[in-house]
Parts: sequence; structure tokens; C-alpha cells
Amino acid sequence: MAINLQSIKARFGIVGTSPLLDAALETAVRVAPTDLTVLINGESGVGKEVFSKVIHALSARKHSDFIAINCGAIPEGTINSELFGHEKGAFTGAVSDRKGYFETVNGGTIFLDEIGEMPSDTQAYLLRVLETGEFIRVGASRVERTDVRVIAATNVDLQERVRKGKFREDLFYRLNTVPIRVPALHERREDIPVLFRKFATDFAEKYRMQPVRLDDRAELVLENYRWPGNIRELKNVAEQLSVLSEERSITAESLQQIMPQMFTRNLPMRIDQGSGHGPAGSEFQEREILYKVLFEMKSDLNDLKSLIYELVRSNNLHMPELGNYRSIQHGLGSAVQEDFEPVERPAYFPSDEPSNKVTPIIIDPVRNGTTPHYDKSEVEDAPLAMDEIEKEAIRRALKKYNGRRKEAAEELKISERTLYRKIKEYNLQ
Repeated sequence: MAINLQSIKARFGIVGTSPLLDAALETAVRVAPTDLTVLINGESGVGKEVFSKVIHALSARKHSDFIAINCGAIPEGTINSELFGHEKGAFTGAVSDRKGYFETVNGGTIFLDEIGEMPSDTQAYLLRVLETGEFIRVGASRVERTDVRVIAATNVDLQERVRKGKFREDLFYRLNTVPIRVPALHERREDIPVLFRKFATDFAEKYRMQPVRLDDRAELVLENYRWPGNIRELKNVAEQLSVLSEERSITAESLQQIMPQMFTRNLPMRIDQGSGHGPAGSEFQEREILYKVLFEMKSDLNDLKSLIYELVRSNNLHMPELGNYRSIQHGLGSAVQEDFEPVERPAYFPSDEPSNKVTPIIIDPVRNGTTPHYDKSEVEDAPLAMDEIEKEAIRRALKKYNGRRKEAAEELKISERTLYRKIKEYNLQ
């Protein structure tokens, strides 16, 4: 069967000539006429829902309903009712019978996005639907039947979640009948200029202005950017440049003024490739939170150093030898030395090997004198636990956004569902 990918791209608004994109689209077209379950893998923002619509539109179910459901956006307590329906009086607030999506979309296609966020009990119900076409409403005893094609999508490594016991292995293999991997934008850099021109033209028509254009250097900047938000982020950049740029020709210099984040390099970190689907879910999110806390600790430490130096200078004191400090720093390990940059030592510091050793004197602010006053001190190594670091980061994000969980989740780079679970786990109500 000859597949005309160009006509399909034009029909569904897919832009690009990358071989990886063409391979994914060709697989979607070939599996569309069947009733096989499809699992679409890819980072957030790559356009997984577009592929699900392609499969539905080219299938025998194209005249029936299609519905897209974000499993991560539905609270755990109501997702079973949303998917499978409920009987009157099944729970508080169930004032009448309600049909679920699997009942209302009978004969059509259901797209389950963020399938990795689905609760374990719902996974069991979904597995039964996929294997037998049967389900039971919440609070009912009568078995219902449905004929629905399921297309699932995820931006996490489901095999890793299976190994951790967070996703059913039998459900994974049932969903993964035909896997389709949608490439990330940084894997198809040759498509970035074409996509940008398409978005710029669309926004020029929307706002009734001339479309912005990139010069060669600005185009090179976009091609070498990591694009963590993928096509969704590129579209936002095109819209911002269309509105904020006074000139219609975008240079690298003007791009740096409007989009400085494109010129910053991210910290190097190991990415768990697994089956090549990107970071491994919760581990990636926890590392992101840990990095944010470490950066804040680094800033606080540098401020503390500056304060001590200023106190020493303003009181005309001398610093002690740095030998003990170096031994403590050496004991903390090389990771701390590499992660925290030392503050440049002021000019009034004594040399590392002074000829005349001076005993440090601490000024007692109460007595306002210079009588030597020595305090017994000790160095205690008490590292924070990972859960304490994560809890503190979540608390700060919630405080920053006055309890608005959506903005806090975006700040922490985790889903709202994950944030909701963490809030309950750490009792941060």
C-alpha cells in the first residue's frame, strides 16, 4: 500500500521532513485501518494527540466519536466514574446515574494521554476493557459492554515504572501492541526553521502584521537550543517575537534581548534513556527539585560568606588560618567543592602561610570590648534527607504562588496530579 505522507501532513497540519517524523507518521497510517491498541511515546509538547487524530481519521471508526482524556488532570477519586460511569448513590455527590466515556464513545476512539499517571485500580479496570470489552459502573453490579479503540500516550518511560511497581506489567504489554515514538524537536533540528516560518505566518495573519523573519545567526540559535517544551515552546516563541519585536527581521542580538533563556546552557545531567523515550518520570522530577534547592542553598552560602567577610573587615579583625577550614571542606567530598563556587577572597586577607600568626579575636557586642572570647564549637555532618529537600521545595513553591497548585506544579516541573499526591504525602494542606 503506497502511503502519500505529503497529503496526510497537509491534511492534519504536520510540518517537517525529518526521517524520524516520517517513520512515526508512516507507522500511524499503517496501523490506522486496524483495531489494534497503540501506545504513543514522546516528550511533552511533541504533538502526540495529533497522531491519535490521524489514526482515528484514517480508521473505520472515523464517523464515530473521538475523545481525548488527560489521565493526569482527573483526580484519583473521580477517574473511575469519569471513565466507566457510576450509579446513583454510589458515593457522596452521585445524585443520579451517569454514563462514563467508555459507554458514551461506544464504537469510537478514546485517546488516554499521560497514561502513566493512571491510578493502579483504574489500570485493572482498563485492562479488563481492553481484553474483554466489559466494564462495571461504580456502585453497580451489572456488567456493561463496549466497543472502543484505545490509543494511549505517555511522556515517561513506562517500562521503568513497571520495574518500580507503579504500572501494571500486563497492562503495559496490552497497550504496547503497536508502539509509535514521536521524535522530540531537538532530534529533528532541520524542521525548526520551517516550523518557525509556519507559526510566524499564522500569527501575522492573526494579528494583522508582517511576519517576522530570522537571519542566519538567529536561525542557528534556534536550531541549537534544547527546546524542552518542544513544538509547543517553539510556537510560543514565534508568537512572542511576532508581538514584542519592533523589527520584522530578527537578528541574534535582538533575539538575545527578547529571549535570553536561549543563550543559557543547562546543567549537564545524565538522562535515563531506557527505551529511548527521555527522562525516567519521577526520578527526573525529583532531580529537578533537588537542583533548585541546591541552587538556593548555594546562594544562601555565598551571602553568608559575604556577611562574615564584611563583619571581619568592619571590626578590623583578622581571619584565622585556613588549614582547619580546608580539612573540613576536604571531608565534605569533592561533590561540594565542585558544586559551590568559592567567593573571591578580599584583599585584606592574610596570605595562606603568614609569617606572623595572629590569634583570632571575637568581639562581644554586649561588652563592646576586645576581651578574647572563645566558644567551643564542633562540626556536625547532618545531611538533609531527600524527602525533606523535596518537601521544602514544594512548600516554597506553594507559598510563592499563594497555594495555586497549577503554577506551583509548573515551577517544580511536575504534573498537578503528582503535586497533589506529594501535598497529601507530606501533609502540606
